[in-house]
Amino acid sequence: MRIYSGIQPTGCLTIGNYIGAVKNWLELQKENECLFAIANQHAMTVKQVPQELRERTYSFFAQFLACGLDPEKSILYVQSNVPQHSELCWILSCLTYIGELERMTQFKDKSHKNEDNINAGLLTYPVLMAADILLFATDLVPVGKDQKQHLELARDIAIRFNNRYGETFVVPEPYIAKQGAKITSLQNPLEKMSKSDKDQNATVSIIDPPDLIMKKFKRAVTDSDNRIVFSEDKPGISNLLSIYSAFSGESIESAERRFEGKGYGDFKITVGEAVADALRPVQEKYAIYMADKAELDRIMKEGAEKASHIAFRTLRKVKKKIGFVAD
Repeated sequence: MRIYSGIQPTGCLTIGNYIGAVKNWLELQKENECLFAIANQHAMTVKQVPQELRERTYSFFAQFLACGLDPEKSILYVQSNVPQHSELCWILSCLTYIGELERMTQFKDKSHKNEDNINAGLLTYPVLMAADILLFATDLVPVGKDQKQHLELARDIAIRFNNRYGETFVVPEPYIAKQGAKITSLQNPLEKMSKSDKDQNATVSIIDPPDLIMKKFKRAVTDSDNRIVFSEDKPGISNLLSIYSAFSGESIESAERRFEGKGYGDFKITVGEAVADALRPVQEKYAIYMADKAELDRIMKEGAEKASHIAFRTLRKVKKKIGFVAD
């Protein structure tokens, strides 16, 4: 199967991203043809400082590699380095209806959050996402709840194009990963841990130094009693148990027995230590990659060339179908 997924270089890669997405990608790349992109064009819907965007792009790419994504097994690249994304986006925009885009939940949410910057890109963002997916004849797309609507639009656009011009695009299917630990905010455990959360104590980045990881877990929200059990009415402690289990390998049931009768303070320290210890090899590899930008550039270029090779064939077929003169 060919699988496509991308992530915006905004904020930081959190332990939630690591558990919920990256670890699944590591499994997928073993037996599938995978493309993983740094979606820096998508990041442009929000105001960016150019130098910071460039540095985060390098940082996220290095984190991909440090986590174990292998450029020999998968295609790793930066979206803006493959111009066919933008070219196909324009063509697909002409088959997408304004009403479809205005109904997108994320457009409504982001418009409320960015009232001083409601740009056209916010509206057409899902068309670029459709181009990302359809450009590579993608079979499966890993999706979370917040992206299901966008994938449905990509499927609709593919079917609409195929009906109008003949079979051209593979109609992608959603890939629902095996349910892993649901990691939520350390400061508001009823909300998911977001890589763009403005409260720095709410998220843990996979490249946070150990002392900062410990500080964040010590400040994590718990509740009023002192029982360490997994329960719906104890979202803070349940979140910490999920994190501890995901990084230590110990089951939640075993952890509940081991911490029975112990205080929250000691428990939070143990969780922080488990996370810091598990991330240490990732951080060591990350430091090596970030110290060698020339090597990062080489891997980026190689990945972009591989992605462009596939994208060129798709776009050539599309241009021929819609009546463009061959270049």
